[in-house]
Amino acid sequence: MFVRVCGRCCARRGLAHLPAHFGATHPASRSRLPETPLMLRLRFFVSPLLVVAFWSLAANAAAAEPAPQFVGMASEFVKRHCLDCHSGSEPAAGVPLDIYRDNDSLVKDRKVWDRVLEMVEFGQMPPEDAEQPKDEDVAQFVQLVKSVFDYHDLHAKPDPGRVTMRRLNRNEYNNTIRDLVGVDFNPAEDFPQDDIGHGFDNIGDVLTLSPVLMERYLAAAESIVRRAIVPNPPAPPKRAISGRYTEPAGGDVSTGRFRPISNRPSEKPTETGPVFTRYKIPDGEYIFRTRIYATREGDDQRPVRFAVLACSPTLTDGAATDAEADSLFGLAVNGLRPFRIVHSGEVTASNDEKDAQTIEIKLPIVPGLDRTAIALYKPAEGESHATLHIEHLSLEGPLDTRPESHRRLLACDPNADRATQTREVLRRFMTRAYRRPATDAEVERLAEFVAAAEADGAKWEAAMQLAIQAVLVSPKFLFRVELEADAAGDEVIPLNEFQIASRLSYFLWSTMPDDELLELAQRGELSKQIDAQVRRMLADPRADQLVEHFALQWLQIKRLETFAPDKELFPMFDDDLRGAMLDETRLFFAAVMREDRSILELLHSDFTYLNEPLARHYGLTDAFRAAGGSVGRGRSRRNGGGDEFVRVSLPDASRGGLLTQASVLTVTSNPTRTSPVKRGRWVLEQLLGSPPPPPPPNVPELEAQKEKLTGSLRERMEQHRQNPACASCHARMDPLGFAFENFDAVGRFRVKDGEYDIDPSGELPGGQTFAGPGELKQILQGRKQMFARCLTEKMMTYALGRGLEYYDRPAVNRIVRQLEANDFKFSTLVVEIVSSDPFRLRRS
Repeated sequence: MFVRVCGRCCARRGLAHLPAHFGATHPASRSRLPETPLMLRLRFFVSPLLVVAFWSLAANAAAAEPAPQFVGMASEFVKRHCLDCHSGSEPAAGVPLDIYRDNDSLVKDRKVWDRVLEMVEFGQMPPEDAEQPKDEDVAQFVQLVKSVFDYHDLHAKPDPGRVTMRRLNRNEYNNTIRDLVGVDFNPAEDFPQDDIGHGFDNIGDVLTLSPVLMERYLAAAESIVRRAIVPNPPAPPKRAISGRYTEPAGGDVSTGRFRPISNRPSEKPTETGPVFTRYKIPDGEYIFRTRIYATREGDDQRPVRFAVLACSPTLTDGAATDAEADSLFGLAVNGLRPFRIVHSGEVTASNDEKDAQTIEIKLPIVPGLDRTAIALYKPAEGESHATLHIEHLSLEGPLDTRPESHRRLLACDPNADRATQTREVLRRFMTRAYRRPATDAEVERLAEFVAAAEADGAKWEAAMQLAIQAVLVSPKFLFRVELEADAAGDEVIPLNEFQIASRLSYFLWSTMPDDELLELAQRGELSKQIDAQVRRMLADPRADQLVEHFALQWLQIKRLETFAPDKELFPMFDDDLRGAMLDETRLFFAAVMREDRSILELLHSDFTYLNEPLARHYGLTDAFRAAGGSVGRGRSRRNGGGDEFVRVSLPDASRGGLLTQASVLTVTSNPTRTSPVKRGRWVLEQLLGSPPPPPPPNVPELEAQKEKLTGSLRERMEQHRQNPACASCHARMDPLGFAFENFDAVGRFRVKDGEYDIDPSGELPGGQTFAGPGELKQILQGRKQMFARCLTEKMMTYALGRGLEYYDRPAVNRIVRQLEANDFKFSTLVVEIVSSDPFRLRRS
């Protein structure tokens, strides 16, 4: 049995076509049952479980039924109501409908017919001055055409689709350069902005390559290799400090050319030392130098023993033992630990600064070196006290002034000949840059290029610069290429391990695969460990890219960066508050992701993240203080105070989840007031995957009707909805938006809008009522399958880099079922996406 729902009536009541909502297929049915009141009550908020179950049962019976045919009722409908305008050599809107004569022709142009059905179903076509079809004819036509598509879907072979070869977007380019070359700056700063498709900036179909962008790639590659490789390294830097300026410091330090320290007992560290100086320097080899002489009391002529110390707060290996440290003299010794004694020696110069000797020591690599010091040893029994006179402490280095990127990129076997070194370096770099093993032909071609540059007189390092620059402007680097092997026609082929590694890495990290992914791909083991790798990658700090570039684009709150509320109405809104709003959403989504919480907590949760300005904005200062937040009047992010975020338990259901975060509430408002329409539309589009149709033409905006409309915003909206052209869409959007009217245009809680009391209650299509945002969020959480489907479709779009098609419905259905079976865990969503056919297979 098949229940037919009238498309025209459902549209007027706020019900979109059910299969489109729920992603389920349904069979064709030639039988038509009379409309009943019960059927007409099927609306937007019909239980998704019942609908999916119903369509599943119907699908099992489809195989036994004949295919629905476009020829007949549907073709006659088109002929009568459409072909007057949409036929001939110049059809209206460039859409000829006279070319469609059977099922096959419809299926080939599915996108065209999706648009045709949308226009007919929502009464936008035929135009008002044309003969209007009856509601039952519209419903029958729409249902029949959709049945043609659904029958085809049920009987078509599985199709994972195919992604357009994708250019790296600006963010992916920056991250990939950082991880590939080792230079961390913003080489894509001057690139043109990436276009947006399906809500995201990583969609292959819109990532075009203009001449201007190609010029920017060439310039960026040149700048990158200049930073990464230095053919003529500069001389090592030298730094020196006079003894009088060394530490420990104090007013009693000698101002003479040489600073004395003694192993005579004293209560002053300035007299006993050790003397030292501080550095902020990179790791590497250094040369330590000092000029010293020593004196003793009495006639004792024995040499004076001293030690040179290299200090590092992170030092473990080679650190001085307690016994070694105890052998040194001076009140400042323990304050220098941990340190390594890098040299112990005797001072031969004595009594006269003219005869002072120069000490030069090559320091080993001490990770985190931040101080060097010179100390006296404790006097042996019977030994007289000694005084060490220190002219200066100096440090030269690092001795290897090549940047770390230079040493890493050009690392090779030092015993090999130059040609072998060239090929070793190129193969390693090209394999990482192309995200797959470089072929012998690719390596050989660039090796010959390097040899030619050397033959022209270039240094090897300069020739390698040119080769790496060539790789960075190659399409094999700039595009995510998925080459095919021996595939033809529409054959479905699995992606190889390296292609899966790239898809996985750019999905979760927006950058190239790391060494672990590449090694697993090389061994052919990545697919077997995909679950473990997903969990590892989500725990990695690089997964913040999923928050920044998926979550913020999905939620459409990047617009907050440029949103400007009216300064007179909202004087408290500034850049500090703007940044705090965005940070709250980032931290909240990251917590759901990293703690593997239920995705339903995105709709409502009992916690959020606040700093002091945002806590004051929300009126939650007490909860912020109870959570450990520091509250101080007048502090701001700009002057370094009050910007620390803490996790705050929320006292009631009015806040919690994405819906009541200021970032969302602000971008779904107008500069001067709230917008229930924008907020309701945002809920439908971004959380429920049920966008309303575009507004009819020639309907004035609410602001343009100020003189005609009076009363509160709710009352003015109700007057606006009296226009029949507006009623159907607003019936779906407005109740959702009015639920959040207690929050003003920048997300502050309020109970009045000017002189009018705020009424946040409403009734949804289907009869469910609510009294405010808390109750509405409970209702939305009850539509968990709809939200799970919407989030799945959004994240799959981002992961695949293409819009979803009808043939992706089976994969989406499976993911939603797995989410429900696993308590809607965030990791389940990601694991199921990367395990799905559209992610791991492709059409050739």
